[in-house]
Amino acid sequence: MVLIVADTSALVSLGTVTDHSPNPLDPLLDSHTVVVPEQVVDELTETASYDDSSSEGARAVLDRRSAFEVRSVELDDTFPLDDGENAAVMLANEIDAVQLLCDEFNRLALVHASLAETRLVTTPILLTALVRNGAISPDAAEAFLTEMSVARSWSSNSYVERAKATLRRQRDTD
Repeated sequence: MVLIVADTSALVSLGTVTDHSPNPLDPLLDSHTVVVPEQVVDELTETASYDDSSSEGARAVLDRRSAFEVRSVELDDTFPLDDGENAAVMLANEIDAVQLLCDEFNRLALVHASLAETRLVTTPILLTALVRNGAISPDAAEAFLTEMSVARSWSSNSYVERAKATLRRQRDTD
């Protein structure tokens, strides 16, 4: 299984898709070894305490807590993002994760530059990979992206639009 470190933002994105079965969190947890830093669990717990779509997403992830591993990591005090991203980058580098799943779209270049050997993956890219691997259908992935876009305010996100175009091409070639 692929070793992946996940950040709070991406997990919340995946968790917000609650009206579909399977939830996109399921194939991720089934096909990857998912590891998160303690700081991400703390952020999920804090986010779950609110009353909005992000809190629903955080609760959905916390409900699956037994399906991923949590590790302690020391933060880099000079890293200019929040503790969750900081810890996820540090952990990904520390354990030589194959991928870091992160939806910090406004700072992806910084996150990418901070990774040693780990590949940066966003939720839209993860969904297209799950389609390529036969874990979900292109239609399901596009529906997930649409629902996430509403919940996460991604209406004009270029990563989402490119992923949807890729999914449409995959659907049209099937």
